[in-house]
Amino acid sequence: MTERARVPGQLPGDLTQRRPVPSDHPRLQVALAEWWGGLGGEAGALQRQLLVPRLFLQHFADTSLLVERPDRTLHAFLIGFLSQTDPSTAYIHFVGVCPEGRRDGVGSALYDHFFATARAAGRSQVRCITSPNNRNSLAYHARMGFRLEPGDRTDDDGVPVHEDYDGPGLDRVSFVREL
Repeated sequence: MTERARVPGQLPGDLTQRRPVPSDHPRLQVALAEWWGGLGGEAGALQRQLLVPRLFLQHFADTSLLVERPDRTLHAFLIGFLSQTDPSTAYIHFVGVCPEGRRDGVGSALYDHFFATARAAGRSQVRCITSPNNRNSLAYHARMGFRLEPGDRTDDDGVPVHEDYDGPGLDRVSFVREL
């Protein structure tokens, strides 16, 4: 099998992308519960679901994307927005790619599209966070050109961590990428 070079922003195969609408919320909730392979058990699934309430599909649809297969099955999504507080910043809130779609360039295409949207809106940087134990996310963001921001402490692997970032016991790692 011959591997094709990735074209920035281009989806592989016959996938299509579109803006999300509020009626997509139930499908996203299922994906948030199932695509992470049981990470964190029921509590982890609920925490992910609570991170993507319907309001994102009502108020940030112009900067968010869904990717679907030809049968309209949800394949991937990116929820992002332009900062209301900092006119130089865009923020990627949550990204998911179905397990069988990982490593096919869909996530990178979504990020590329969001970067282009942010640039077109005059933004010069994109920020996002992840959990310190999500090593796949840490590696992925490094490959996408994000740099780690200093934290309150450094973990055993040298990763800067912001303690209690999202509340007691909810530590996060913060990234920034210049556009």
